[in-house]
Amino acid sequence: MTTVTKPGQRPACATFSSGPCAKRPGWSTKALDKAFVARSHRAKEGKARLKLAIDKTKSILGVPSDFLCAIVPGSDTGAFEMAMWTMLGARGVEALAWESFGKGWVTDAVKQLKLPDTRVTEAPYGAIPDLAKVDFARDVLFTANGTTSGVRVPGYDWIPADRQGLTFADATSAVFAQAVDWSKIDVLTFSWQKVLGGEAAHGMLILSPRAVQRLESYTPAWPLPKVFRLMSGGKLIKGVFEGETINTPSMLCVEDYLDALAWAESAGGLAGLCARADANAKVLFDWTARTPWIENLAADPATRSNTSVCLKLVAPELSGLTDDQQKDVVKAISGALEKEGVAFDIANHRDAPASFRIWCGATVERSDVEALIPWLEWAYAAETAKLAKAA
Repeated sequence: MTTVTKPGQRPACATFSSGPCAKRPGWSTKALDKAFVARSHRAKEGKARLKLAIDKTKSILGVPSDFLCAIVPGSDTGAFEMAMWTMLGARGVEALAWESFGKGWVTDAVKQLKLPDTRVTEAPYGAIPDLAKVDFARDVLFTANGTTSGVRVPGYDWIPADRQGLTFADATSAVFAQAVDWSKIDVLTFSWQKVLGGEAAHGMLILSPRAVQRLESYTPAWPLPKVFRLMSGGKLIKGVFEGETINTPSMLCVEDYLDALAWAESAGGLAGLCARADANAKVLFDWTARTPWIENLAADPATRSNTSVCLKLVAPELSGLTDDQQKDVVKAISGALEKEGVAFDIANHRDAPASFRIWCGATVERSDVEALIPWLEWAYAAETAKLAKAA
């Protein structure tokens, strides 16, 4: 039973934002002391730090040796846009969308690139499209983990090995917390500020040999901005995949990412990170299972995210409220927790239904998720008491 008495224990770390996410446990600015600053990133030492970030990324994620990986501008958005602008148009496209970021890629394919043969397959928040009906004769765009719906793909068995088109996975809230079947992926993107809590503006672009073949055999009909160009004189610019970035990176951010990668290795690598995220998410899953007024936005347990856990209010006393009115309740509860300094940025994205979005990735400690729950109950009880009094 909920109570209006404030809990006694507070989370040691209140950063439950879904991006930028919590820094790794024990982080401080001392992690940046060896940053290669006030020098050209193209100097030998600078390129070596960038190449190390690429190599460690591939090693921890288990990326096949014949795949290429690059640090690109513009965060995950820049990386995914780069892939779309440089490779789409060679064949038909199928864009899958079940939350705001996937819908963004639909907009870019249809309204910006104006690809004439684009099929859009959508599902509402909390659901996922029928993946058995995806046409892999087309290039397929999808989000591996829907950050604003809390819905992730249930593995990769739905993607055939003998597909004709390329698969483009926006995996920015999935990598380092969910395993990837690289045999089913041709393009994968993410950003440092998501699962490992890095700093902003840098994206990662990972390409399979099939994706490289597309780049080398296909020239888009539209002009490409300089920051998107991976080809020169009809040949792949290989230096981009060896640490020679297209534009100037922040070496402070590079050092911070390297620190996060070193922590990831010490935490057991990918298996250890996945286990930490699973344990964090389970705390919330177990709580919602025993709490009648809240439940997971993702309807199917097989598709529930272990990073961006989205929870909706289902209390009978709120059933008569509109979605906007329920969003006001979510904002009030989130605001109360922020004022107390126990949880920051947990109201879901403006485009999502009224819900909370609580980050449970590997850099979050399970004890902090456990400590958050009584505060959620406290804030909910206080807010519903106000509503009852107002009525």
